[in-house]
Amino acid sequence: MKKMLIKNSTPLVIWCMLSFLSCGSLLAQEKLNLEEVKQAALSYSNDIKNGKIRIEQAEAAKQEAIANYFPQISATGIGLYGFKDFVPPIPEILPDGIDNFYQAGATATEVVYAGGKIRSASALASLQAETRTIQAEQATDSVILNTEQKYWQLVQVQEQLKAIRASKMYLDELLKQQQDLLSAGLIAKNQLLRVRTNRSRVLLQQSKLGNQRKLALLDLGLYVGKIYDTTTVVTDTLKQVTPPRLKYPNPDLDFQNNNNYKLLEKSITASQLQTKITKADLLPQVSVGVNAGYFGTFNDAIDSQFMPVAFGMVSIPISDWWGAGRHKVKQKALQEKIVQNNFEDRKDELKIGIMKSWYDLMDAYKQINYAKDNLEYANENLKVQRDNYNSGLNNLTDLLDAQQQEESAETEYANAYANYKIAESKYLFVTDNL
Repeated sequence: MKKMLIKNSTPLVIWCMLSFLSCGSLLAQEKLNLEEVKQAALSYSNDIKNGKIRIEQAEAAKQEAIANYFPQISATGIGLYGFKDFVPPIPEILPDGIDNFYQAGATATEVVYAGGKIRSASALASLQAETRTIQAEQATDSVILNTEQKYWQLVQVQEQLKAIRASKMYLDELLKQQQDLLSAGLIAKNQLLRVRTNRSRVLLQQSKLGNQRKLALLDLGLYVGKIYDTTTVVTDTLKQVTPPRLKYPNPDLDFQNNNNYKLLEKSITASQLQTKITKADLLPQVSVGVNAGYFGTFNDAIDSQFMPVAFGMVSIPISDWWGAGRHKVKQKALQEKIVQNNFEDRKDELKIGIMKSWYDLMDAYKQINYAKDNLEYANENLKVQRDNYNSGLNNLTDLLDAQQQEESAETEYANAYANYKIAESKYLFVTDNL
């Protein structure tokens, strides 16, 4: 009797062990949420790191331009020793001649006027630093946008997989029912085969979606710098969506706070400064300086002397007034007009892009409502068709068609929800509110 009890309890023990391992696996599952994923992406992104490096480069260029306001100082030294006197002896004045000589000096030069070139170059360097800062902010926004898109695509596949698993469970239960009816001689075998065919289709789709989910998880992991286990799941699911008009009453066309528009404006300013710098090359340049020198001989043939000298210099590029310099200025002026024309085009494109993203968001919201209504209809239709089938009021074909419609409606709803979240991210990105 004891042996029989132990033997009969073996399957129960095995079942308990499998259940324990299964529960342990579920508890070990890593769960992702959107905020954690975005923080990981921001910490890992090389684009953001490069953006910070470019800001440092621009700041260094800015300091380089500021340095041009200060005097330029240089020092020189020279020593000569000849095998013969390079200055022959002069009786009563230089009886030994000079065969060696040394000189050391320092020169400081300050540009007094350079046609505004230094000032314009400094302004251009400052503008470049501001531009790099804006581009770094855009790089951050771009990383957030890409992360959200990859995340919601993962949610989309995960929800599709849930729907297909629910279909499999439904068909498993229906297949068992058909097997019981066939054993009782109440149906033909072809009805059982039809359910098996549909179940095979669902199994194949489940396999494909499982692989798509793994690929989407790998794509997200590589982007944020972390490889996730294949059992990792996202916590976000299909939730109620607030109508866009309640969250965003009107499309945000306030370009003054839009980084894309700011870059367009700064491109015009940069072009104007480049023209000024080129024009400055045609203007006179005035500089002053001082030189302090100390010279003598190593053998004291002549007395060492200290000689300070002040000087001024004016440079006028006369030939550039009709030559190459003049044509360079003309090229810069024409380029400035091109930039201005491009500014108008880009501004229109920016406005169109914002309006398109707004309409896409509105359409995505409508699609969610349509998909939700369709899902409710498909669920009700499947329930009615199952009741009618069990009551003998319709055939298996109607029931299987209803089941496929419900499966498609679940998939469409998951797609609509993910597409809406992606459309919302794009709208916030183009309006610079991400």
